[in-house]
Amino acid sequence: MQRFLVSAKASSRVLSRGFAQAAEAAPATQLTLNFVTPHTPIYTKKVVSQVIVPGAAGEFGLTAGHSPIISELKPGVVTVIHAGGESEKFFISGGFAINGANSVAEVTTPEAVPIGDLDESAIRAGLEESKRNLASATAGSAAAAISMDTYAAMLLAVGKAL
Repeated sequence: MQRFLVSAKASSRVLSRGFAQAAEAAPATQLTLNFVTPHTPIYTKKVVSQVIVPGAAGEFGLTAGHSPIISELKPGVVTVIHAGGESEKFFISGGFAINGANSVAEVTTPEAVPIGDLDESAIRAGLEESKRNLASATAGSAAAAISMDTYAAMLLAVGKAL
């Protein structure tokens, strides 16, 4: 375990070197998006204007020249704004967003569905089933709680309240 521990002084040298290298790079003029699920790519090497993602700590946008970042994603809407200004929205069940210093954004998620493909009645049925599963669990069920959160986020994605 000790080999993974780094002193504060050494850590600050590594960080400052990384920030200096990022600052020296030429400013990016475009954002390249790789948006994938385990079973199919949605976009591969697609040049876009911006991607708005539901970060675990809040929604944020990725643009050309954005600071490098890795973020866990919560269930919610990913908005892809294309170079011409048109946008597409997808519901995702969670995942990760990684933006490199080279202005390549990677969005990986177990599931992604175009918002227009979501069915409100099916979402409400799934939410009710999740509530029943959570209520019948003796010590609570993480799976049922996650399911409830995901269905609630789906309802918000289609513009409906709980």
